[in-house]
Amino acid sequence: MTTYDFDEIVPRKNTNCIKYDFARERGMPEGLLPLWVADMDFRTPDGVVERLVEVARHGIFGYSESKDDYYRAVADWFSTRFGYAPERAWIKKTPGVVCALAAAVRALTEPGDSVVIQTPVYYPFAGVVRQNRRNLVDNTLVYRDGRYLMDFDDLEKKIVDHKAKLMLLCSPHNPVGRVWTRGELARLGEICLKHRCLIVSDEIHCDFALGGRTHHVLPTVDPALNEIAVILTAPSKTFNLAGLQASNAFIANPELRKLIKDEIDATGYSQLNTMGLAACQAAYERGGEWLAQLLAYLEGNAEFSRRFFRERLPRVRLVEPEGTYLLWLDFADYRLPQEELNRRVVSEAGLWLDEGVMFGAAGAGFQRVNMACPRSVLAEAWERLAGAFG
Repeated sequence: MTTYDFDEIVPRKNTNCIKYDFARERGMPEGLLPLWVADMDFRTPDGVVERLVEVARHGIFGYSESKDDYYRAVADWFSTRFGYAPERAWIKKTPGVVCALAAAVRALTEPGDSVVIQTPVYYPFAGVVRQNRRNLVDNTLVYRDGRYLMDFDDLEKKIVDHKAKLMLLCSPHNPVGRVWTRGELARLGEICLKHRCLIVSDEIHCDFALGGRTHHVLPTVDPALNEIAVILTAPSKTFNLAGLQASNAFIANPELRKLIKDEIDATGYSQLNTMGLAACQAAYERGGEWLAQLLAYLEGNAEFSRRFFRERLPRVRLVEPEGTYLLWLDFADYRLPQEELNRRVVSEAGLWLDEGVMFGAAGAGFQRVNMACPRSVLAEAWERLAGAFG
């Protein structure tokens, strides 16, 4: 068995990496320690690299498609780990989850229709609604005693009052780190089934349930949800493959599937790129042991962070990370305007983080941090933060 070294510093500067090489282009000072964009500073599993090398050595990069073994690899991963077995016909490949989100909004609603999201949430959720001229309805999450909860009464009221056709669910939730329980998902599903509100569930972080928690693919809590749900997944977060652009939507309802397929086809997009197909299949076939070691390392990073904030930065509240590799930091105790909070993070701590308001107004006073990096890098980031806020 290969032992992976997640403490290794893999240089990423001067590789056209958005995280490290585009500070100036994105209006940030040079020299910041970046823990913002959600990719990892770890090499992908050896089995994926080996497969990509094989493809590269062949030397021809013509049009490529998927055979049965691709679909089997995807289905086996979700069946084994989550008890969810998508049939081949259900799987629609797209270049990314955000692309699929936008296609689903266009396919399943009309301009002016209402779409529900739960802020603070991954900012493209709001973007794909507004940019496609739909009405954005916010069922804001409730932040209580350091933890986020769904407001089900408000959800049902807003679906009814706005005649919402669609809900975009983030599960596990980015950025607040919730892994929704079976009971929470069942209640949400009950409301949406009752009012025939379709659900597009972004489950790209499904492999990152922490602390012994269990991620539930939405229809596993109630098979009836297969009729109204679209499940979006990708190997990109799990195996650090975002640049290869491969994702898989699971759509059991043939009517919804045709609508989304037709919408994607209307863009002129057909096959995924050759490397993306190869990497996705190899990751699901060969990446299990690597992921097990990665999860153990991330658990260690989470515990290191809990201890640091408890001992050195008690005024910064770390919202308990139940899932994802993203940490959500609450600076409310400092009572700083968002602009001043951002200034201190950048100018005094020398960090490039994601400011909370980019995830919606409910994110004011928060910062999102990517902890998927060597622990020495995370330690430096926390020391810098302590220097600015301690």
